[in-house]
Amino acid sequence: MNLSSVYSRRLMWLGCLFSVIGLMSYAIYAERVLYLDPCPLCITQRMFYVLVGIFSLIGLIFIRQSTVQRIAASLVALSAVGGILTAGRQVWLQHLPPELVPECGPGLSYWMENEPWLRTLSLLFKGDGNCAEVHWTFMSFSMGEWSLAWFVGLLLVALVLLFSRREEQQVV
Repeated sequence: MNLSSVYSRRLMWLGCLFSVIGLMSYAIYAERVLYLDPCPLCITQRMFYVLVGIFSLIGLIFIRQSTVQRIAASLVALSAVGGILTAGRQVWLQHLPPELVPECGPGLSYWMENEPWLRTLSLLFKGDGNCAEVHWTFMSFSMGEWSLAWFVGLLLVALVLLFSRREEQQVV
């Protein structure tokens, strides 16, 4: 592995890590300062962002170990796919006609206290009527739509990291 390859890979891992840090920081700001309560799908997307961040940090730390690089890139890609599915569900709910939007549930804290964990987990992946509400937009896109775009970008970077590594090994 040559020095420029290590440098470009390091920049990609740092880009993923700092993107997640920035996105999570804004999510906390939106919750604590703008008083935007996250819906179940938003919470699930946050979990996938945290996973992307953890695996990006692992990829950054073990930059010269090709096996760890492949595993970390694969796990970032899987986490991003999970985020894409979750954000995609939220965007789908947001674009449903009002009469087709599922009813709002009692809230995640109620579910966590009173329901079995598997049922609560299903709420985190299915969402409810709260997930269809749009309280925030930027450039006419909702937070769910922006999240979907970020997850797609993170997936693309993970795929570049995963497959560029294999090409380097074949050339050498």
